Amino acid sequence: MAEAGSQVASGRVDSSPLDGRVLVLNVSFLPIHVTSVRRAFALLYQGVARAVDEYFRTFDFESWRDLAVETHHEKIGTVSGFIRVPRVLLLTAYEYLPKRHVRFSRYNIYARDRNRCQYCGRRFPRSELNLDHVIPRSRGGLSVWENVVCSCHECNRRKGGRTPEEAGMKLIRKPRRPEWTPYCLEMLSPKHYKEWLPFLNPVDSAYWNTELLER
Repeated sequence: MAEAGSQVASGRVDSSPLDGRVLVLNVSFLPIHVTSVRRAFALLYQGVARAVDEYFRTFDFESWRDLAVETHHEKIGTVSGFIRVPRVLLLTAYEYLPKRHVRFSRYNIYARDRNRCQYCGRRFPRSELNLDHVIPRSRGGLSVWENVVCSCHECNRRKGGRTPEEAGMKLIRKPRRPEWTPYCLEMLSPKHYKEWLPFLNPVDSAYWNTELLER
């Protein structure tokens, strides 16, 4: 698919329609995930999900492809013409829910801590953050969710190979294993597409943005 068309997202501009994001709903219309436009088209084509339009109508791939594309719609060019970019997908079965396992990775640790040093509390670009073992590895500390936090370079040097108590430092938040992928929380921030708004009522927003507890 070749890109074409303009971006009509609320407060968002993507370099390409394929770089945009799509809200995924379960069969009860509860938002559960965010995926890429490329992946959304694959799910739609495979029959795993149906596209949802602004009137809450649902479409399979063929019927979505046959919809008229207006000038204000984001669209993708194909060999047979243009097709609208879906912004909301409805899964066809519960078994396609994303798993709750959160991969232990540098990206997800930064996302969990929201790029904030867990010692001084300041927010930094990721290039200016380190991952710190609360209990140093030299003391038997493990590389697990509950023992790794973001720290800025200055705090990391100050702490060195000591525990926070030994260094006279205090964590602003106890590190925990997330209950949901931080990536989903990041994409469900206040900067989202206008097509998502009907599905992000205050109850849903509280669900997505509440502080995550340990399992």
